[in-house]
Amino acid sequence: MTDTALDANLFVRGDDETAQIDLVVEGMHCAGCMQKIEKGLGRVEGITNARCNLSTKRVAVSWDRGTTTGDDVIAELDSLGFSAVPFDPKLVGAIDETEASQLLRAMGIAGFAAANVMLLSVSVWSGLVSDMELETRALFHWLSALIALPAVAYAGRPFFGSAWAALKARTTNMDVPISLAVLLACSMSLVQTLQNAEHVYFDASITLLFFLLIGRYLDVQTRAKACSVAQNLLALRAVAATLVDADGKTRAVPVDTLEPGMTVSVAAGQRLPADGVITEGLSDIDTSLVTGESLPTTANIGTPVYAGTLNLSAPLLIEVTAKDDASLLSEIVRLMESAEQGRAGYVRLADRIASKYAPTVHALAAATLILWIALGAGWQVGLMNAIAVLIITCPCALGLAVPVVQVVASGRLLKLGVLVKAPDALERLAQIDTIVFDKTGTLTLGEPKLTNGDAIAADDLALAAALAARSNHPLARAVSTAADDISLPALTNISETPGFGVEAEHKDETLRLGSRVWTDAKGPAASGPELWLRRGIEEPVQFTFADLLRDDAKSVVKYLSKSYDVVLLSGDQKPVAKSVADELGIANWAAEQTPADKIAKIDTMNKAGKTVLMVGDGLNDAPALKAAHVSMSPASAADISQTAADFVFQGVHLGAVADTLSTATRSRSLVFQNFGLAIGYNFIAVPLAVMGFVTPLVAAVAMSSSSLIVTLNALRLGLTSKSTPWTR
Repeated sequence: MTDTALDANLFVRGDDETAQIDLVVEGMHCAGCMQKIEKGLGRVEGITNARCNLSTKRVAVSWDRGTTTGDDVIAELDSLGFSAVPFDPKLVGAIDETEASQLLRAMGIAGFAAANVMLLSVSVWSGLVSDMELETRALFHWLSALIALPAVAYAGRPFFGSAWAALKARTTNMDVPISLAVLLACSMSLVQTLQNAEHVYFDASITLLFFLLIGRYLDVQTRAKACSVAQNLLALRAVAATLVDADGKTRAVPVDTLEPGMTVSVAAGQRLPADGVITEGLSDIDTSLVTGESLPTTANIGTPVYAGTLNLSAPLLIEVTAKDDASLLSEIVRLMESAEQGRAGYVRLADRIASKYAPTVHALAAATLILWIALGAGWQVGLMNAIAVLIITCPCALGLAVPVVQVVASGRLLKLGVLVKAPDALERLAQIDTIVFDKTGTLTLGEPKLTNGDAIAADDLALAAALAARSNHPLARAVSTAADDISLPALTNISETPGFGVEAEHKDETLRLGSRVWTDAKGPAASGPELWLRRGIEEPVQFTFADLLRDDAKSVVKYLSKSYDVVLLSGDQKPVAKSVADELGIANWAAEQTPADKIAKIDTMNKAGKTVLMVGDGLNDAPALKAAHVSMSPASAADISQTAADFVFQGVHLGAVADTLSTATRSRSLVFQNFGLAIGYNFIAVPLAVMGFVTPLVAAVAMSSSSLIVTLNALRLGLTSKSTPWTR
């Protein structure tokens, strides 16, 4: 796969002190390969970090600038037995597709040969061996050899090639014992055939390959399915953009050549090629990729828009504000892969077990051979038992136990609009027993809503909305939102006085929408935010607003309260906080909390043995988010809060918190189940193989089955539930 014409140094990123590159590595099949790559690169002077992602076949390498180069990193990987090129998501898909195609062809050849060799073997084994003439048995053995040996040579290439590359690099991988077992079985059978012995093992060797190929093929397919969410995200990026030059002429350019300040044209029905700001046009944008909301949003001049979202209704001109690799979509994918690449506690445990486990069992295979020879069973029996041990002890199931659960869990949460930012966040979330909520922007929407719309005449609402449409004030936006379905009258002489309101003329009447002072209102003040509409000399009409609870806040808090201690810490005044706490049924609440107060409360809970999840959005919540055991923020949160949080959820529904907790709990359960399956398999299978109760054929079936069972068990996490308990 190595492209010698490609200069990897062109793909190196970083600053004056550090450099980094992402590479696609072919031939990385299991936890052992990941460990070998990370250790091998870790020994290179200057390399500060090397992290593998088995799902995307990606290796992220960082080093001190000037100590090595991208080409040197690729050369080092080559010396370890792995081919690598600079990372390209499309290349990952092509590698998986090519590998799956090769494995499928090899599997077909092996299956055809195994079926025919097995027919010949059945004839020999089914009682005819004692009655069959020696010449006939020899003929059957030679026919088996003629069928099996070419098939093994072809179908075994995926294993032999990988093993040879590892041996050339003076290392080993999981394909070395497999290749050794297949070649030893074939060699011994050929010797037996030349000697016209009673038994040969061509059937075992070719059937072993057949089952191993089934396992390898399904493993490639299932891992590709597990990581398809992140790859599908990348596929949503536009390939080309229509650039508008200074003279107004347009031309198509690749999206990765766009620079901030450039202007691009986006026709209706096209995906936006870059993050930017609308400079001309009005259209509906499908932002479900970013916000998780299925309803499109209206965007006009000045509205920030993001790469990957879909322009639905009208052409737009957009000024680019970020390069392709700095777009929000690229950042989401990086967060996803960062979470997958990370090493959670369970992963570290699995790696430690796998690293000690493999050498031990390989030594056990040698001991098995010596033991059976010492017991007088002969070298053939000892060799067959040693081959069975080599096959059955591959630690693939153990290596897959945790990563595949993490990949499936991250993909499931992304579908639900939740980004996992920290590699061990799911682990920590599964340990919590207390949930602390902030109020504004977390339990509530953080946006004012018109609350007395039913008491306002339709024509007053229409006039107010026509005035509000000319202002960006949050209360004005709330009026506009409340009048979405109303036809607005045309106004003239519109002007806005900052801090007071908007004024216009309508049918020789002066209209004002704004503060009590601006409209000279005399009515009773509202308990919350208010606006007044004055038409000529008529009495002003009051518009009242409130920060409403999220639609599902009640049901979610009620559901969570059954299993967790739910606490409300709000910076608002006591009456407001009490009102929200009473409405949601939260008994443990506190108002007028400063950031220091919130940290002190969480510290007190920690000292009392509580494990706290903090859910908050404001700038004042950021310290508490860091102080808690694990934290979540809505996507509408301040940048610093999103940075501090371990999870960021999209959309306006609080159910994302319950969804994430449920996924974390199920993930922990599946990790433990996978550990149990992998360890239980080895505890049962290895002793049986040493004692001679497992043939190489049975060992091949058992090893492939264990890996598949672990992967399929993890994929159960991705099954969609038809209903959620917090909305029933």
